[in-house]
Amino acid sequence: MRWKADNYNHLMEQPTLFYAVALVLAFAGAGDGLNAGLAWAYVALRIVHSLVQALVNVILVRFGVFMVASLVLLALTIRAATAVI
Repeated sequence: MRWKADNYNHLMEQPTLFYAVALVLAFAGAGDGLNAGLAWAYVALRIVHSLVQALVNVILVRFGVFMVASLVLLALTIRAATAVI
């Protein structure tokens, strides 16, 4: 039960930045192409992260997926910032 509770708490942290970035891209008219691909990649990686955390909780695997998702979110954030500027 603790793994699932931790997973729920993690969904209230970094993904909230993703929601804001996705809204900025949508309002800026830049939510297609590579940005859409990056957004879907982030969603898929977060799903994988949740499954790993809730089912097996192998820390190294979970950390690897988290880092890749974080890099994708960073790229998406930079692209959103350049779309606004």
